[in-house]
Amino acid sequence: MVRTLSPIIIAVAVLALPGCRTGGDGASGGDPVYVGSHELALLAELSPEADVVARVHHGDKLRVVERRRRFVKVRTEDGAEGWADGHALLSGEQMSRLRRLARHVEGLSSHGAATAFDTLNVHTGPHRQAPSFFQLREGERVEVVAYRLEARGPYRPASADRDLFPRPAWLLPADWVPPPEGADEWALVRIPDGRAGWVLARMLVMAIPDEVAQYAEGHRITSYFALGSARDGGQERHHWLWTTRAAPLKPYDYDSFRVFVWNPRRRRYETAHIERNLTGFFPVEVRAPDGGPVRFTLTVRDRDGRFWRRTYTFAGYRVRLLERMPWDPPADEQAPLIVEQSPEHPQDSGDGLPGLRRRIRSWFE
Repeated sequence: MVRTLSPIIIAVAVLALPGCRTGGDGASGGDPVYVGSHELALLAELSPEADVVARVHHGDKLRVVERRRRFVKVRTEDGAEGWADGHALLSGEQMSRLRRLARHVEGLSSHGAATAFDTLNVHTGPHRQAPSFFQLREGERVEVVAYRLEARGPYRPASADRDLFPRPAWLLPADWVPPPEGADEWALVRIPDGRAGWVLARMLVMAIPDEVAQYAEGHRITSYFALGSARDGGQERHHWLWTTRAAPLKPYDYDSFRVFVWNPRRRRYETAHIERNLTGFFPVEVRAPDGGPVRFTLTVRDRDGRFWRRTYTFAGYRVRLLERMPWDPPADEQAPLIVEQSPEHPQDSGDGLPGLRRRIRSWFE
């Protein structure tokens, strides 16, 4: 006589199989993940009113217990288990990629110091919904090393270094315009602790002295460099080179540059040289050869599409064009990538808890 197992026994046996979880969709038993946000609250359950069981911080290692849609149940090294938004977590490769970005940025020259004019989140990638692992306080300084234009669209975590690393503006088509869903300009910055991340460029103010910045005429200062100094009584006053851009979201880094010199007799800054209507690209190189005048080099594209490296000398309060050399930008084997960005959403502050509760609540509405 052949006995058949009851449906209840079969169901219990299936649920007991390794890797199976109720309610999960692609759960990974024990997979390691890392906290991407600067602080993250873990909830006891997927409920808007759930208690916080633990708070973890950027870089903490967690283990995946269960997944439901974009939410992940994780276990801390202390054994606490709770739910978090999967977008606030990084895989091991993504965490390594962020560390590689910091090492890469160590070798990049600065476009100048900048300050945040309000509390500002530093993100792991150029996206409003990428994890925010650090918060700049109002007035806190960072070093700006690169910019990127990014169209908005759904958030997709970086899958390669090129998604996070600087991308020269010359890789964008000359006729590029923001898509209908809009775009953002991001600045790659070095933060005080040596890490690197992305911030919204419009939230930064370049820290060139106000007595120079007042001549920006409403244009955005994109970089500035000291070109030496002059003594005025007991004070030292720097001479400055800056680049500016009149309009936002353009497929180039600047459209004008100007050299300011300090006039000790008149005790004010004056323009020694200015050029407008340019299509200029970073980096701007400034060198001071031993025993020679300061030199600076800019890259510009003419109307015919050809690139040129222009080198100028600055000596005796005068600027002179030294040479103009044709230049071929490095070839990129892949087509210029515009990372799709999400529609504009306000960033959650603090530990991201209000946003997580709001997304969970939407399940029950």
